[in-house]
Amino acid sequence: MSEYRAPLDEMNFVIEQLHDLPGLAAAIDNEDASGELLNAVLTESDKLANQVWSPLNWSGDQQGVQLTETGVKAADGFADAYRQYAEGGWTSLYFDPQYGGQGLPFTFSMPVAEMAQAANMSLGLCPLLTTGAIEALSAHASAQLKDIYLEKMISGTWTGTMNLTEPHAGTDLALLKSTATPAGEHYLIKGQKIFITWGDHDMTDNIVHLVLARLPDAPQGVKGISLFLVPKFLVNEDGSLGQRNDAYAINVEHKMGIHASPTCVMSYGDNGGAIGYLVGQPHQGLLAMFTMMNNARLMVGLQGVALADRAYQHALEYAQERVQCVAPGGTESGAIIHHPDVRRMLMTMRSLTEAARAICYLTAKQIDLSHDSATAEQCAMARKRVGLLTPIAKGWSTEVAQEITSHGVQIHGGMGFVEETGAAQYQRDARILPIYEGTTGIQALDLVGRKTLSDAGAAMAGLIDEMRADMSQHGQALTSAQLALLQEGIDALEQAYQKLLAESGDDPMLPGAISYDMLMLAGYVCGGWQMMRAAALVVSNENQHFVANKQATTAYYIEHILPRFKGHFGSIQAGSASVMAIPADML
Repeated sequence: MSEYRAPLDEMNFVIEQLHDLPGLAAAIDNEDASGELLNAVLTESDKLANQVWSPLNWSGDQQGVQLTETGVKAADGFADAYRQYAEGGWTSLYFDPQYGGQGLPFTFSMPVAEMAQAANMSLGLCPLLTTGAIEALSAHASAQLKDIYLEKMISGTWTGTMNLTEPHAGTDLALLKSTATPAGEHYLIKGQKIFITWGDHDMTDNIVHLVLARLPDAPQGVKGISLFLVPKFLVNEDGSLGQRNDAYAINVEHKMGIHASPTCVMSYGDNGGAIGYLVGQPHQGLLAMFTMMNNARLMVGLQGVALADRAYQHALEYAQERVQCVAPGGTESGAIIHHPDVRRMLMTMRSLTEAARAICYLTAKQIDLSHDSATAEQCAMARKRVGLLTPIAKGWSTEVAQEITSHGVQIHGGMGFVEETGAAQYQRDARILPIYEGTTGIQALDLVGRKTLSDAGAAMAGLIDEMRADMSQHGQALTSAQLALLQEGIDALEQAYQKLLAESGDDPMLPGAISYDMLMLAGYVCGGWQMMRAAALVVSNENQHFVANKQATTAYYIEHILPRFKGHFGSIQAGSASVMAIPADML
């Protein structure tokens, strides 16, 4: 198996130069957010990812997890690797110091999370879900619940889960049947949840489940859903662990990928009722859960970046070593990296990964600004930008990860189809990314519905205005032909959302019919925008090799990747007629 090497120079450049770390630190008044501290975070996190987590990726995939009479047993070495992650303080970077957090910008957590997911995505899913649960509790739980649970979760001593899906209710949570019956100061939870990531394990002493359920007087539909905290072990008044709660994993799924991440069927209340505590207001559980889901959606987008980068590294190493045929201009057989078609695949992998990373990290920056900007107006503007970028970061990044990891297999040739080379694992693991935490279709509908139609395109118009302003400021980094192509892409995005606004009232099928193409169009154009800025801002970097590579990668993206927007724009212009032309019972 190839060794994982975190792209530290690239991560540093994106945060410090491309997204202006000094400006961010000043805007959110956080004097600790320095370039020096960022370098220390990157260096130390890389050591753990490279030396501890990455060596367990292949063995964990092969071993998987086991459901025993006492619960789920994690793959060998995972418990110690997680312990080192928690003891290193990596679970607490951006959380409230009142509960043991370090109070750093959320942006600082992005490269740490990317390294963890690239090194070992199965293991990385455990802290990913925990951070989302912490955010939900921080925003919606009572002071009492925060005092009992947050410090343990922020320290990584306890982990957290998200329980939405039921056997009969996936995306349509209106069908949810789990119940919560009042019983004094708590509730008794009954029901079954499926697809619960790290729903049970033996790596920590306690697991904090956030569970959606209905109160007895709940209205029908999504307006009748409440959120409850259901611990694996109850907590005594002195903070020690008490009796086992009535919440058990009764099965683990056998999956295409992420074999070492236990995806559990959780059963609550088989022996009288699992004790749970209301989080937030009654019947407002979906609102509270979306705090967790929005965090998870961005982090899943980042998983796309992580696996894409890992697959690129793996394929690059193979291409440098595999001798096959005489390349054009050569006289004898050499490494396949000298063949133009292999170089095409590598450049596609590289450029898409860099563009997706820039978009995901930009979204994280906007999250920081949405919380800690100087004025309420600035916070509100940043929140709108987060809302617009999140479905793009999640949907587009995970879709292109499918292409990137597939190229990784293709570069290996027949050996890529053989498990022992490791290339197949990245593609298998990546396949879940456009599915969980809201499928690509859900992200696309979110983009055209809640994020565009609902505000008459104001957020999208603001993004386009910023792109055009950046073209005026940074366009000199591109050739005139490249600049014209980027301008054409931005114009297409503007025309696409205007068509959506103008015609959706008369054609109710239009938003759904064009939503995927709208998402992909926005992703490719946003990627071009960020790559243009990168090519302009990188010139101040002292590493001239890095500068030359960044500019060459940008040129490839603009010339070979960005033109894909034309196909998506063409589909948007065609509308819904042919999409819906064949009756459902005739397909």
